[in-house]
Order: sequence, then C-alpha cells, then structure tokens
Amino acid sequence: MNFIDYYKILGVSKNASQADIKKAYRKLARKYHPDVNPGDKEAERKFKEINEAHEVLSNSENRVKYDEYGKDWQHAEAFEKAKQEQATYQRSRATHESFSEDDFSDFFSSMFGGRTGRRGSSMQFRGQDLNAELELSLEDVYRTHKRTLTVNDRKIRLTIPAGVRNGQVIKIKNHGAEGINGGPRGDLHIRFSIWNNTKFRRDGDNLYSTVKLDLYKALLGGEILVDTFDGKVKLRVKPETPNGTQVKLKGKGFPVYKKEGKYGDLFITYDIQLPENLSSREKDLFKELAKLRS
Repeated sequence: MNFIDYYKILGVSKNASQADIKKAYRKLARKYHPDVNPGDKEAERKFKEINEAHEVLSNSENRVKYDEYGKDWQHAEAFEKAKQEQATYQRSRATHESFSEDDFSDFFSSMFGGRTGRRGSSMQFRGQDLNAELELSLEDVYRTHKRTLTVNDRKIRLTIPAGVRNGQVIKIKNHGAEGINGGPRGDLHIRFSIWNNTKFRRDGDNLYSTVKLDLYKALLGGEILVDTFDGKVKLRVKPETPNGTQVKLKGKGFPVYKKEGKYGDLFITYDIQLPENLSSREKDLFKELAKLRS
C-alpha cells in the first residue's frame, strides 16, 4: 500500500485544527459529490480520497496514529504491542543467554509476517474500527432509501432509514479495516451530517414553519393552502386570528426513526402582513373603520 498524504488531499497543513479539516472536507465533498458529477470517474475517485482522508484526520486518535505510522496507521496498536513485546524479550535476553537474534526475528515475523516462529504461533489482531461522515440533505432522510458508499476501496450498500438525525452514528459490523494474520475485521462507524435545504425547521420529529397571512384573511377568516414537507394541505383560518398564532398539524412532521408510519407534528406560526401602498379609497375606508372602532 503506497503512502497517501491525507493533509495534501484536503489542502490543509499538518497543524490544521479540526474545524479547518471539517471545513475543507465539506467544501471538497460538495464539489466532487457523485450527485453533482454523474458519470465522472475522476470526480468519483477524488470523492473517495476526500472521504478517506476525512475519516482519518477528523478522528483525533486516528490522526495521531497516522502522523506516527503513515500508511500503517490502522495497525498502530499491533505495532505498539510488538514494541512492548520486543522490550520484554530484550530484557529477557539479559538473563537468558540462550535466546538468540534468530529467536527474536522469528517472533517478530510471527507478529507481522503471518508465519510461525520457533517460539510461539502467529498472533491475530482485530482490525481497526473506521469512521466516516455521510452528508445528506433533510429531504434525503425524509424517506428510507439506499446508498452505496466506498470505504477503503470497498463498496457498501447501505439502507438509510427515514428519520435519521444530524450527528447520529450507526455501526456496520465487519466493514472496518482488515485484521492482522487472519484476525477479524473492525467495524465501520458512520456519522450523519444533515444539512437543511428547506423552509422547515426540524426539532426532533417535529417541524416548524412560518406562513404569511394577509390582514383581511386574519380578520375575516377563511381557507388557505399551506406547504407541508410532502405537499400542500388546506387550512381553515379562524376569524380575528392574532399575529403569531401557532397551529398544529398532527402527523405532518418528520418520520420517527425506525418506526414505520409514525410521524411528528408540523407547527405553523402566522405572520400577518399589513397592506402596503394603500389607495385614497382604502385609506378612507380604514379611517371610517377606525371611527367605528372608537
């Protein structure tokens, strides 16, 4: 495996902060996202590299391992264990003349070469867990859908349930780094980063929006059409509705995670609009109304 400079891929320095790394990743991920570059193999390759670099550098522990071991960062724990074992054997040599260089060579080979040494069998190590971030829009997670992810040259077909929340992490077993000497694979942890491209504000399973209401409808009442996340519905406005009134549309909110058919509520706040550019006749009528009210 050739060395890949993850800092260079993201265009950041080695002393870049986590915020700088995240900012650089998001900018590049949006630029090279397959949805933005359909059929572009070079953009797909760049997108894969960007995700791989972010997966390592966005995790402080993995970043330390990468800075220390480079392309072998996934096996850092095994290397550290080998160093400890080496120190133990070296101390043992001081009191056991019979332990030769060949013996230690066989031990080290059994750790990383996959063969059996004269003193002990090959040792297996579980692969490192991997971390990845998947950016989705709020519209993406309104419905259950499938996505194909590429992590370390492996394609993973993933079903994303409706209602996934921003910052939520799911674990996919045995899709992490390969183990050493036949050890089991680690797991893959995917963190969802959800950006809102709608006029609705999401809070848990509930949605919130503001609807403009003209003065006359607020005073006299009537029906209006309002947007929900999956279409328009008719809503009856009560006469003499005050500004800032909030109404609840039950079951018109966001899907509840892994609860098929269950939704939160949609809360609509009325923003009453005053008429502008009144004609002389309109002004006279409002003056008459003002006299009647007084």
